[in-house]
Amino acid sequence: MLYQPTRVNYHPERHCQALQLIWDEVGESDEERDKILLRLEQECLDVYKRKVEQASNTRALLLQSLADSKAELARLLSTLGEKSIVGIPDKSSGTIKEQLAAIGPLLEQLCKQKEDRMKEFADVQLQIEKISGEIAGTLKIGEQMRTLTVDVEDLSLKKLDEYQSQLKELQKEKSDRLHKVLGLVSTVHDLCAVLGLDFFSTVMEVHPSLNDSVDVQSKSISNDTISNLCRMVLSLKEDKKMRLQKLQELAAQLVDLWNLMDTQMEEQELFSHVTCNLSATVDEVTVPGALALDLIEQAEVEVERLDELKANKMKEIAFRKQTELEDIYVRAHVDINSAAARDKILALVDSGNVEPSQLLADMDNQILKAKEEAMSRKEILEKVEKWMSACEEESWLEDYNRDDNRYNSSRGAHLNLKRAEKARILVNKIPALVETLVAKTRTWEEDHGMSFMYDGVPLLAMLDEYTMLRQEREGEKRRQKDQKRMHEQLATEQESALSSRPTPARPLGTKKVVGPRANGGSSNGTPSRRLSLNAHQGSTNGVRSVSRDGKRDSDRPAAPVNYVAMVKEDVGSHVSGTDEVPASP
Repeated sequence: MLYQPTRVNYHPERHCQALQLIWDEVGESDEERDKILLRLEQECLDVYKRKVEQASNTRALLLQSLADSKAELARLLSTLGEKSIVGIPDKSSGTIKEQLAAIGPLLEQLCKQKEDRMKEFADVQLQIEKISGEIAGTLKIGEQMRTLTVDVEDLSLKKLDEYQSQLKELQKEKSDRLHKVLGLVSTVHDLCAVLGLDFFSTVMEVHPSLNDSVDVQSKSISNDTISNLCRMVLSLKEDKKMRLQKLQELAAQLVDLWNLMDTQMEEQELFSHVTCNLSATVDEVTVPGALALDLIEQAEVEVERLDELKANKMKEIAFRKQTELEDIYVRAHVDINSAAARDKILALVDSGNVEPSQLLADMDNQILKAKEEAMSRKEILEKVEKWMSACEEESWLEDYNRDDNRYNSSRGAHLNLKRAEKARILVNKIPALVETLVAKTRTWEEDHGMSFMYDGVPLLAMLDEYTMLRQEREGEKRRQKDQKRMHEQLATEQESALSSRPTPARPLGTKKVVGPRANGGSSNGTPSRRLSLNAHQGSTNGVRSVSRDGKRDSDRPAAPVNYVAMVKEDVGSHVSGTDEVPASP
């Protein structure tokens, strides 16, 4: 049925008559009138066409909106896992606007249902991620979980049930792990109490969340935490076993010493907390502090005190005899290892494997042998002292001869002159003294079948080195004299050549020809004797001077270079470690 618009005060005939009257009055031609009427008809047709097109476009938009709504409805149903929903209108029933009005509330309902379902998925997945991170140890205490992205393509109840089942399994695993962790922490607490250790600092080494201040549900349940707790429990149990063994050994020693020394019961009662575990097993020791380190140290100190009461007198006598033995060897210039000897005495006494009388008898025999050896070395040592004194005077004399001001009338010059005269006499006797000393040393070595050592250095090596240095020094003196003679001859020739030339009219300058110094100092380019010796030796560090009583004297005033001491140092550095050196017991 064609739609008929309602006519409201519309009378085209009346308007047409009015238009005809106007045209008649104006005198409009028939052609012009026809044109105007045709144009009016065309304009009316155009208005109808535009209205029809607008109505058609509106219908198309409504149909597209209805199709999109139905497509969105189908997608939501698929996402939520719903096969169908009651109330969806049929495509052919009702107008387009009626169908749109019917499907709109359903879309709103499904969109809200989708948002609620996404929140449920996000909550379940967040809990799954959190527990998984706690088990893996990747989630730290107080760390916020990252925002999860929910898969909006599948929000079905079936998928949600799968996530919830996974969450229940993880929650059960977390509960089991938490129970295991709490059990291990309790074991650590008991062990720390028995061992006297600080529980909090010990358990915090495994993980900070194991502290009592942290909520139970926030404690670490990772594999690393459980593994470290198990290792700590094993370590503490092993430590407990070792401490109990140590304490029982000390308790047994205390009982033996008490029985040996008839200790009163009042003193024994002070260590009843030590002896009460003498026969206890590891599991039976549960009293807090029963195996603390300070308790074990207290027992050790008591055992040491009782041992000292037993062995103190024997040590005192043995050390006194050792001191006597060391004094004999020091006077005889025999190098011994005093520290090793005293350590040996301490070890023997502490071990209890030697009788005190036997130890003292052995030391008396060593003292007797040391005195005999010192007596056999006495003659040679006296000559060594004379030789060293002569070498000191020889060194002083060389320094004195190099002094350009030795003949000046300064204070003490006459005393140095007298000492120089005596030193020259003593120095001249050195070769014969060295020769005699070498002969006596060789005789001694043949008789005793060993090298004669002087403070750990072979005496013959010292004498040979001194002889070699003395020869080098004499050769250096000869070279200096020859060089001095050549310089003097050259200077004489130059003076004679200058005197044979005619004297110039102008006066000569006051510049003189520098010649060699008569005292053989360093100005002529020849090194002094001390420097020459240093060059042979390589260094003067470590030079030792020996006093006339045969002991090292580090406090005596600085003296000229001691050739013998330097020789001893140099030879000592070449002595093989396999040479036999007299040693104390």
